[in-house]
Amino acid sequence: MTARSTLTVLSALMFAGSQAQQGEPTGVDTSRVNTSGKKPWYTSFTIRGYGQVRYNRLLETNEKFTCEQCDRSIGEGGGLFIRRARVIIQGQVHPRIFIYLQPDLASSSGTTQNLAQMRDWYMDIGLDGRNEFRVRLGQSKVPFSFENLQSSQNRLPLDRADPTDSAHANERDIGAFLYWAPARIRERFRSLVSDGLKGSGDYGVVGIGVYNGQTANRAEANDDLHVVARATWPFEIAGQIVEPFISGYTGTYVVTSDQRSAGVKGRTDWSYEDSRLLGGFCLYPRPFGILAEYNIGRGPEFDPVTDSISTKDLAGGFATATYRFNIGKHLFFPFVRYQVYEGGKKHERDARSYSVNDVEFGVEWQPFRNFELLCEYYIGDRRYEDLAEQDNKQRGQFLRLQAQFNF
Repeated sequence: MTARSTLTVLSALMFAGSQAQQGEPTGVDTSRVNTSGKKPWYTSFTIRGYGQVRYNRLLETNEKFTCEQCDRSIGEGGGLFIRRARVIIQGQVHPRIFIYLQPDLASSSGTTQNLAQMRDWYMDIGLDGRNEFRVRLGQSKVPFSFENLQSSQNRLPLDRADPTDSAHANERDIGAFLYWAPARIRERFRSLVSDGLKGSGDYGVVGIGVYNGQTANRAEANDDLHVVARATWPFEIAGQIVEPFISGYTGTYVVTSDQRSAGVKGRTDWSYEDSRLLGGFCLYPRPFGILAEYNIGRGPEFDPVTDSISTKDLAGGFATATYRFNIGKHLFFPFVRYQVYEGGKKHERDARSYSVNDVEFGVEWQPFRNFELLCEYYIGDRRYEDLAEQDNKQRGQFLRLQAQFNF
């Protein structure tokens, strides 16, 4: 390929990415790059993405207060932190085949930061002419919690809530999922994102599937697949859009050797029941909005009395209230969230036992579509225990700042 043709391809991709709506493919004006009448292959793809830079240490009252799953720069040793660096390549490469690839260039491993790691890599295969029925194969989000399905590019609180995010680390796994939604509802899912209403994206009105169950980027550890099902329906009433939903999953989770401390006790095969049922609803911010979810279930959890991992009940939920308004061309989203959770986190050390009672409030400011600044004050009250850290109850407050750019 010549230097000129290479530049033409890159220009077309950059133009396509700048025109893409969040979460949806779009085309480009091919008349600028080709006049032969044949559609160039590269016009089937778009490139977009976003990045987030955070600081969590302002007005901090307790540097021992940490949160491994949400943001590892919280607490002692934390500084300026690149939370996400996402580049998304997507395309309708065939009328019935859609592909989606999303790496994250800001993953962490121990003290090493900004490593590249795959988040999504899947294809959607349409089963009918309108793609109302489609099968998704690959690594993608598990259709369980609304907030987990919602992109971090759109979510208001800086981290996902513990009660639901504890179900699936990084919200993803390798699986096969069948989705169905009428064309008009698929268009509504798209508009709830593209119109800035903090939608979850298009995961169907009904979704069912199977997946490994050990969470994203981890090998399967047994011969049992997890099964998940979800149903939802967004409808409009009196100028508002409401979306109720219900979901559940079941399977067997293995607490692998790299997730256990030496000396912790447990089952011979380290296999545990892993099941949840969730219900909730979203009232989209037109201008007032609320998102509420609650789940119950059973899963592995550390027991400090016996120094062992056993299957225990879990329960918890959250509610986030927000308001959407403009001042000139500037868009603002003030919000407040309250969450509670009692249970284990299967993917953390020794299936760490948690008790969470947290409040956070803040505001997101969008002076234009490509930039957002969010300020959030966090008030946390947590007990989180494993074999090494017992009687570990921490309370803390701190002010958090995040700058996000979108392209």
